[in-house]
Amino acid sequence: MKTTPYRLTLLLLLASLAMAVALPARASANQSEHFVRPAELEPDIAFWRRIYTEVTTEGGLLHDPEDLRVVYEVLRFPSDIAPKTRSNRIEDAKKKYSRILERLASGAEDLSAEEQRVQALWPKNTRRSRFEQASEAVRFQLGQADRFREGLVRSGAWHDHIADTFGKMGLPRELASLPHVESSFNTYAYSKVGAAGMWQFMRATGRRFLRIDAVVDERLDPYRSTEAAARFLEQNYIVLGSWPLALTAYNHGPGGMKRAQEQLGTSDITTIVRKYNSRSFGFASRNFYLAFLAALEIDQNPEKFFPGVRRNAADNSLVLKLPQPVPASRIATTLDVDREELRRLNPALLNTVWKGGRSVPKGYEFRVPSHIDLSSVMAKLNSGPAESVEVLLADSQHRVESGETLSVIAGRYGVSQQQLADLNDLNHPFRLRVGQVLELPSKGTRPAARVAQTQKETPPPVLPAARPTPPTGVVGSERYVVRRGDTLGKIAKNHGLTEDQLMEMNNIRNRQFIYEGQVLALAASARAKPPVEAEVPVETIAAVAAPPAEAEAVEPESEREAEEIGPALVPGTQTAASADPADYSVKGSNTIIVQAAETLGHYAEWLDVRSSQLRQLNRLSTATPVVIGRKVKLDFSKVTPDQFEARRTEYHRALQEAFFTQFRIQGTSEHVIKRGESVWVLAQQRYNIPIWLLRQYNPDLDLGALQPGARLVIPLVEATGVSEPSV
Repeated sequence: MKTTPYRLTLLLLLASLAMAVALPARASANQSEHFVRPAELEPDIAFWRRIYTEVTTEGGLLHDPEDLRVVYEVLRFPSDIAPKTRSNRIEDAKKKYSRILERLASGAEDLSAEEQRVQALWPKNTRRSRFEQASEAVRFQLGQADRFREGLVRSGAWHDHIADTFGKMGLPRELASLPHVESSFNTYAYSKVGAAGMWQFMRATGRRFLRIDAVVDERLDPYRSTEAAARFLEQNYIVLGSWPLALTAYNHGPGGMKRAQEQLGTSDITTIVRKYNSRSFGFASRNFYLAFLAALEIDQNPEKFFPGVRRNAADNSLVLKLPQPVPASRIATTLDVDREELRRLNPALLNTVWKGGRSVPKGYEFRVPSHIDLSSVMAKLNSGPAESVEVLLADSQHRVESGETLSVIAGRYGVSQQQLADLNDLNHPFRLRVGQVLELPSKGTRPAARVAQTQKETPPPVLPAARPTPPTGVVGSERYVVRRGDTLGKIAKNHGLTEDQLMEMNNIRNRQFIYEGQVLALAASARAKPPVEAEVPVETIAAVAAPPAEAEAVEPESEREAEEIGPALVPGTQTAASADPADYSVKGSNTIIVQAAETLGHYAEWLDVRSSQLRQLNRLSTATPVVIGRKVKLDFSKVTPDQFEARRTEYHRALQEAFFTQFRIQGTSEHVIKRGESVWVLAQQRYNIPIWLLRQYNPDLDLGALQPGARLVIPLVEATGVSEPSV
């Protein structure tokens, strides 16, 4: 058919329209339905893409921490450089750019070529005050390209399983890329602050969804921990209603992101990343979502960034569900498989199992090589001789109380300190937490004063009394426990040291990286010694073991330091220390929002005042209770708001830890309120959960005034079954 000029014009017009439609589609290829990539954040994503693909751990970028477009220099070091020399070169480079920025802040016009180059990195018309701010914040970010490539290789074993798990739960499959940021898909990963496993769960958060005790730490199980990560992210999304915020809450905590929403009046991730101001929303939290987007982009097209990379084959191990407790040695003999191979397949089983101190628990999903005939093995295990076991009595546990140390507890029960440490998989210096549950050898006897208590149902945690601030000052003659308000300079001056000396003794490079409860060495000889157990009271241990969220993580300067600090590709990245979305802070005009499990008596005790004073202040009659979700005004004449918040938070932490010692969350369901139904009856009698847990999954509902048709998210719990027979 002959093409007329009119037809040709029409064809060209249609082709142009097709191209116009196709171009936006290609431009948004990296976009996700759930994880938006705002144009304003693209420079930040590009920064992390460079970190993950262009620079290895033998180098890094010197940059501005707020405007990631501003990269002053790419530093690279020879592989054999001494750590001290490397650190000095980084510090010298930081000082160099600080001096240049100070010159720009002064308004100098006779700029050198290097000063002009640095000035050109910034937007035109940058204010002198901004240069002054930047001069005090030059930051080094270690490259991660080699670690990311290793993670891509490892990810083959788990990536598809993770995506399928999230997909089955109705969650975005893209979340399967998150372990790149958390651990580089290392199932054995541990961080300096106590996060563990591929998903880097902190113990308190992990216990909501996983079994964590002296026998099993399911944070290290890639299958169970994946389910737990899905549950945590699901809860975050229920609370926050936005996947960018739900993902950021994986690191910063749902409570923190809820405060960000309320403070700024928006769920827009760009606004929150740029404008949210909080002591705890540091560099790691602010960049968590951006680093994830960069990791997701690389994970979806690895050949583009790492030509020739090949992922490992998918894990094909089989599951042997044990019908009864079985020693690991017997399983290895029955399977005729090396014990170390079984240990590799079952990283969640702790040393006490492999050393023979405990059996593999009943019902445990024990992973075995793919060539094993499961039915044959099961028959052999069932037909074998009965194991000689001593049943662990229900009362053979001890909950750590304030001021107790491992040696004190061991002496009380007539066992050795090392025996107690081995049983609970504790390493020197045996750090304990208030409320921690320790397993006791079944032959140990309980002290008479505690026998009556153990015969009763485990009581709820005791309401913490008005506690003094943690013991501070010199510990022995060579250590100091940091107090609130301390600075490095103040501590150094009080003990006749310079700041540099104190930093050298404690391997501190960032003068701001000290935190309340931290134990500092005051003499060079003290640096190598572990803390003397009796000299570090248990109240301070949580702070010693894990800095509070507002303490920014040390910037690693080498691969070795990155491994020591933790496996995360953003320093300081792990799951939030708490999955509790409740806000325990004091608001303006000295008011708080009432949370579940609180009474006016609690507030009076935490404030060191009488309940009658609070009733009078709030014009409440004697019979009127405080109502969840309502405001209450407080009297801070005896304690500070910070002290009140600390006591309040500790009460809820202990309450929740006691519950999650016995139960874990296995999923959620929905309940539609019918006429005449009581939320309290539903929670306690039908679903067997405390009101505070129901409140955490429904933070925006007024539980006291629900109308028929209202929809409740119900967390479903199951018993942990922590007591197992010992060999």
